[in-house]
Amino acid sequence: MKALEVKLVNDPNICAVCIEPIQGEGGVIIPHEGYLKGVRNLCTKHNVLMIADEIQTGFGRTGKMFACEWEDVRPDILVMGKSMSGGMLPVSGCLADNFIMDNIGPGDHGSTYGGNPLAMAVAKAAVETIVEEGMVENSQNMGELLKSELRKINSPLFKDVRGRGLFVGVELNNDLPVNGNHFAKILAAEGLLTKATHDYTIRLAPPLVITE
Repeated sequence: MKALEVKLVNDPNICAVCIEPIQGEGGVIIPHEGYLKGVRNLCTKHNVLMIADEIQTGFGRTGKMFACEWEDVRPDILVMGKSMSGGMLPVSGCLADNFIMDNIGPGDHGSTYGGNPLAMAVAKAAVETIVEEGMVENSQNMGELLKSELRKINSPLFKDVRGRGLFVGVELNNDLPVNGNHFAKILAAEGLLTKATHDYTIRLAPPLVITE
């Protein structure tokens, strides 16, 4: 936090700070409590936009609709994608207030697939389904169960189990003869699909409809 404050104080040309509320590819790294609020306060103080990259953490993945809600933080711009369409079509989006969006006029910004009516219909149906079927709440409940059961595994392989909702990382001890990629392949051979991140972390992200 101090490094960000120093940067904002010393560089008047910074227009925005873009962060992931939880680092996904970094190994499911959750910032310490109060960090997001601190970033929000610094951005407000220095008249800098706060941009939250919720492409991986949005739409219920972490047990909240968006991960910034864990600290009641409202970014100026919120970037979203992936589960926005339930995996049916490539769809991404950006949320922002009028004081930002009104600066973009017709023709200012081009997009190859922008305004795709099929993609918008799919996204609308997917988001409605997430809300109506209680997937956000299920993510929180099943995520707590998943973490509690993983922590019961008494294994010298495990260094840490962390996560929010159904966005869980299992960090392996870095003195093992295998890294995360090798371990993910071993698990795949046993029928468990995972994703290795940052060398020694296995990421578990089950579908939000998973049951106990």
